Amino acid sequence: MLPASSSLSSLSNSLTLLLLICTLLLTSPSNALKYPFHPRDILPVLPRQVSWPILNALNGAADLLPAFVGSASDQTGTVEWKGACFYQNQAWMEFHNKSGSEFGGGTLHIKVSDAHSWTCMDLYVFATPYRVTWDYYFLSREHTLEFNEWEGKLEYEYVKNKGVSIFLMQAGMLGTLEALWDVFPLFTNTGWGENSNIGFLKKHMGASFEQRPEPWFTNVTVEEIHSGDFLAVSKIRGRWGGFETLEKWVTGAYAGHTAVCLRDSEGKLWVGESGHENDEGQDIIAILPWDEWWDFEVNKDDSNPHIALLPLHPDMRAKFNETAAWEYALSMDGKPYGYHNMIFSWIDTRSGNYPPPLDAHLVASGMTMWNHIQPAYAANMWNEALNKRLGTEGLDLPDILVETERRGTPFDELLTIPEQDDWIYSDGKSTSCVAFVLEMYKEAGLFDPIGSSIQVTEFTIKDAYSLRFFENNSSRLPKWCNDADTVKLPYCQIRGKYRMELPGYNVLDPYPHMNERCPSMPPKYSRTANC
Repeated sequence: MLPASSSLSSLSNSLTLLLLICTLLLTSPSNALKYPFHPRDILPVLPRQVSWPILNALNGAADLLPAFVGSASDQTGTVEWKGACFYQNQAWMEFHNKSGSEFGGGTLHIKVSDAHSWTCMDLYVFATPYRVTWDYYFLSREHTLEFNEWEGKLEYEYVKNKGVSIFLMQAGMLGTLEALWDVFPLFTNTGWGENSNIGFLKKHMGASFEQRPEPWFTNVTVEEIHSGDFLAVSKIRGRWGGFETLEKWVTGAYAGHTAVCLRDSEGKLWVGESGHENDEGQDIIAILPWDEWWDFEVNKDDSNPHIALLPLHPDMRAKFNETAAWEYALSMDGKPYGYHNMIFSWIDTRSGNYPPPLDAHLVASGMTMWNHIQPAYAANMWNEALNKRLGTEGLDLPDILVETERRGTPFDELLTIPEQDDWIYSDGKSTSCVAFVLEMYKEAGLFDPIGSSIQVTEFTIKDAYSLRFFENNSSRLPKWCNDADTVKLPYCQIRGKYRMELPGYNVLDPYPHMNERCPSMPPKYSRTANC
């Protein structure tokens, strides 16, 4: 008899093989029979050693994103699509006035059929500019979703013309639950969370995460750091680690945060940073002494930051106007982090910036959801910025969506309008971490003579480190730069267990309207010429 551990291993291997064979049989185009179950449906009842590797192969955190399948309205008639469980689906909208109100309500009819097994179900999200709801369907028949009363004339007219947006959770009920399990650890401050972030970036971006030899931080000689030198930071665990992972995925950047070095008139080194957390827990722009900033990153930052110093090229350093840089930095010191323009540096095109199944419909619905849950947060993140693009003031998100419909401007086109560096928001000029650094570069003259034709609030972190501003001669790098590493990077990694990759580093010269129309699709994140 085999030992217990060997028996379990043998059982797991046999069940895994059986499930894979069943999966191939059930998904074969020639197989027209409907089976009483699908292997995916019974995975939760199997031992975790068997089910979890298969689930992880089938689904991931990205499967939390629903896919837009259509809008049901008077204009569209019947909408048809293939679901994750039910392969033939239809939806149509019926308006009525059961409530006896001025504009009445409606019934969304959803007819589902041709399930791939007897045990599967489909999960849906339904949205208008004024509400988001959800439902799931287990039986092959016609289902209904009631809207007892429209929230006034604007919602009534919007649904009449544009319809109720329908989103399918492509992974199905089980896959969605598994994806929740996959995405949850991204934001946990644990080894599990760190490994989850690394796994996500490897899977979705092709990142390597090669381990460096110890020590994992550098004894930096501060005298060899100059004004304008760029700091690229990558956090891989905790709240910011999870957020940065998703930011990297949609933008193609291999760093999630940035800062910049400055020397004052007495030679003291400082760090300028948009996104520093103050004592009240607010994210602000701050100018910090180097020793304070470096001590925090080495000894207190529990997000396991990986940091690279990108020294300016000598020609750029000679061009860098230190006085102008300080004037700009001090004018922004203490102001809020630039939430207003954070997402708009990413969205440049109507369809080329959304990793599937992300799209503009999903972005609009996500905004609608947050507008109901946290209206102040939503206003800070996108309402003001969308008003800027429309040339309006004070419209909330539902009014913005209705206004775009009235003007005949697709919402996905509105999102692509370039952010302007001189826009003033209710809390002043807005700069995300990378926009703050590049606005300083702009004020310091690094974009001259074309600075007036460049909007740096349109740059992502990848766009920033791709600029041909940095040292390209390894012999001029500080002696301590990558001193303990067997691989000599073209920049100085000064902290981190894993080697930092910056694909596309230091290759692009600035040009007018740079980065205003660039696609960014994973895993290659290829950009078109002069976008």
